[in-house]
Amino acid sequence: MKDTLLVQARYCGPAKSGNGGYVAGALAHELGDTLGRAVSVTLRQPPPLDSTMHVNQVDGGLTLTFGGALVAQAEPTDREIEPVEGVSWDEAVAASPSYPGHRSHPFPQCFSCGTEREDGLRIFPGLVPPVSDETRLAAPWIPDRTLAADFHEYDDPSPRACLAATWSALDCVGGWAGDITERLMVLGRMTAIVDALPVLGEEHVVMGERRGSEGRKTFTASTLHDADGRIVGRAEHTWVAVDPALFN
Repeated sequence: MKDTLLVQARYCGPAKSGNGGYVAGALAHELGDTLGRAVSVTLRQPPPLDSTMHVNQVDGGLTLTFGGALVAQAEPTDREIEPVEGVSWDEAVAASPSYPGHRSHPFPQCFSCGTEREDGLRIFPGLVPPVSDETRLAAPWIPDRTLAADFHEYDDPSPRACLAATWSALDCVGGWAGDITERLMVLGRMTAIVDALPVLGEEHVVMGERRGSEGRKTFTASTLHDADGRIVGRAEHTWVAVDPALFN
């Protein structure tokens, strides 16, 4: 476990803070080998960019702090996550042009889903037909070599994406399923199970689904499927509505 964490500006969500899924995955990485195990990360404030944060062990989990203030907490959990039903690669490709972010995007520079990022994941989820079902979205995704894993050893020779990028891929699709264009939200908590890191250069399908709301909170889920339709990872999110002026 490293005792510090620095999130480079490349991995932003809002322009001045880290992408929630990326930061959560980077902190989950510090728990050790979590493949196949559920990890829950709660974000307490926007993670700063290009600044050294401190990783601390506490009661079986970790905290991430900056300037003495709590940024995030991570801990293993026994929580089960119901996956979002997948679609084929061709169906995901067909859905993607309807991505709402092409018309209006609150964070166009976002590493995961930003339309202004040629060096981001460029995950653009659109509604899965029939469009009368406005709760399930799909996007095609091919992870590239810039996401290569720097940990975990596999018996196969396939290069894989890092855990932080995998969590990031499972992140924003949930926000779009929760209709972030109608009510600006940021990630408050994310619980994920990553069964296998995605293979670089292979076709993947990212699914998102809305699962309810309560007051300022919106609940969503996401699932990442590989080229053979197998589940690579799945997640649940709690999104919190915020004042747009605070993040732009």
